Amino acid sequence: PRSRAMLRATVKLCCGIAHDHLRRLPGLKTTAVAAIQKDVRGLVLRGSRRLPPEIPRCIQRLMGKDTARCAEPKGDIGARRLSSTDLSYIHQGERALQRALGILQQPPSWQAEAVLDAGAAVSSAALPGLGRVFRVEAVLAVPVGRLHRELFEKLEQMPRWNPSLSRVEVLRRLGEDTLVTHEVTAANPVGRRDFVSVRHRGRTQAAVYLVGTATRVERLPAQEGCVRAETRLSCIALQPLAGDPGRTRVTWLLSVDLKASATRGRGHPGSPRTPALRLLSPPQGWIPASVTDRVLPRCQADFIRHLRRHLSATACP
Repeated sequence: PRSRAMLRATVKLCCGIAHDHLRRLPGLKTTAVAAIQKDVRGLVLRGSRRLPPEIPRCIQRLMGKDTARCAEPKGDIGARRLSSTDLSYIHQGERALQRALGILQQPPSWQAEAVLDAGAAVSSAALPGLGRVFRVEAVLAVPVGRLHRELFEKLEQMPRWNPSLSRVEVLRRLGEDTLVTHEVTAANPVGRRDFVSVRHRGRTQAAVYLVGTATRVERLPAQEGCVRAETRLSCIALQPLAGDPGRTRVTWLLSVDLKASATRGRGHPGSPRTPALRLLSPPQGWIPASVTDRVLPRCQADFIRHLRRHLSATACP
């Protein structure tokens, strides 16, 4: 009968897909399962009485019905099932990318910031939900691929050439395009900070986008001597320069909440051990916006300067 022949052919296809090599082809398993389910539903609706009493085991494995008997290899990140926590990190990164693209595609009115660096132009704008966002623009004499590797794939090596960072650690790698990271800054005028972030990479024909946003990781308290700050949004857009693919236009959006001052503490007026700055600070010890608005543009310009120096000092891969 035609229905039995169709089901037998479908089962053969499933058995082939269940092979390890083919099972790892992205999207093939999902497409096959959808086709199987559609055919089986169609046979049931047409009243066929020749269907087997239970779904074959190879189909059960494809449909996730026999996960205990068909565990994925532990060493292959792409083959492992993502947990709900992993998926939440990926969704955070994707949402940050969409938010950044909205800002880049419909730019607000940016005001130039006074930064003494001829190699980078810094501007800022106040945006709903983000507060003040700073934007730095520069052209670097390397192709997009090299920059993208330095700023994403070699992220943990960044403190070697960027003195504003003391440590960068990748806590989780979720596929090829999403990371969970922990960064600790070096000492600076506003005190040391540490950040826990989701970093996500998006690629189009026109540009590569490297975005970041604050997240939470269990059992990772703020480091001693640091204050846990938050990156509301960071996006580095890398675009080949028109007519010169060996050079890259860099646009970096940054909005950061530096949180409380690392030097806050209790004291009373007249105490020789209480700094004057601490007495004048609000009870929570937060850093005034006027200070942040001076520090962040300077940090962005310094980052571009250090990156430019690093690229010129190291040979192209």
